[in-house]
Order: sequence, then C-alpha cells, then structure tokens
Amino acid sequence: MPLEIGSVNRPTLLFLAGGVALVLILRFGVYGGGPQTAVAATDSIPMAEKRLAKVRQLEATVSGKEELVAHAKAELTGREKGILNADTEAQAQAQLTEMTQTIAKSNGIDARGSQGVSGQPISDDYGEISYTVAFTCAIEQLVNLLTALGDEPAILATNEISVNGGNDKKKNVQVRLTVSAIVPRKLIPKTQRGAAGL
Repeated sequence: MPLEIGSVNRPTLLFLAGGVALVLILRFGVYGGGPQTAVAATDSIPMAEKRLAKVRQLEATVSGKEELVAHAKAELTGREKGILNADTEAQAQAQLTEMTQTIAKSNGIDARGSQGVSGQPISDDYGEISYTVAFTCAIEQLVNLLTALGDEPAILATNEISVNGGNDKKKNVQVRLTVSAIVPRKLIPKTQRGAAGL
C-alpha cells in the first residue's frame, strides 16, 4: 500500500504532528529555560590535592582548639570558686561583712564600725559588692589584716584605705577600709550604681 495522504492516513498524520508539537513544546517551553546542570571538571588533580591538604590541616587544628577551650573552661571554673555565691545581694553583703569582721577579729581588730555596703555591676557577668568599715589598730595589725584578706579563697580586694595617725601612746592608727568582693551579675539590680545602705 503506497504512502499517500488520504482519508485513512489523515488522522494518523494529525496524531503524529500533535505528538511532535507536544515534544517540542515540552523540550523548549517547559524544560528548555533553565541553566545546564552538568558542569565540566575544571580543577586539575594537583589543585584537588592542595585543597585536600588544606582541609586536613584545618581538621588537625580542631582537636587543639577543643583542648584549649577545655583548658580555659577548667581555669575559669577554678577562678570562679572565689566568687561569693548567694541568693540575693543582701546575703552576699552579709557574707562579705561577716568575712571582713572575722578576719579582723582574728588579727585582734574590732572592726564593727560599719559605714555602709554597696553594690555595682562591673561587667555583663559579674558585679562588685563593697563593705566600708572604720577601726583603730596598730600598724602591724593593719598589715596582717591586709595580708589575711589577700589569703582568703574568696576574691577580695581593698578598694579604698585611709590611714590617719593617732595621738595615743601605743601609736595606733585610725583606719577607714573598703573591702570588695566579686558576685554574679544577677545579684546586682540594673538601676543600682554604688548606692550605700545596710
């Protein structure tokens, strides 16, 4: 049977033309607009080896950095043992007052002349509370008191000291001493900046 366009082959030819049109529409219309996803390999083997060596070098430093972080955390934990731990600022101030009076008493000093306590933030993580006391003692007792304050496991510091000579025969001096301690920042109210009170 010869291939001629007739009444019998016309539906087949239309079906074939529709199929070709559908394939062309799908190829160039729907799937033809996107970029090509296949990328040719442009890196050479020596470049890939250099990149691999660099990645291995970075990997080798990770364990060293982890050890450094662990050491820093351990050191921070050791140093933070000296922070006064209390539930409230008033409790921390009471601890500082009691420590100062106990140390003074152990050195033969009557340090009950409290002149106030205060607190202030010193960073985002820590605050400082201070206790001011006035007393009379011999100069040797004062030196021993300051040494004993430095030997305490708590982080204590002398913020202010005023020493005036006395007129008595024992050569005692009048001292006004402000001792400070470090506390967690959460104990210090945000609005408080060195307000005195007891």
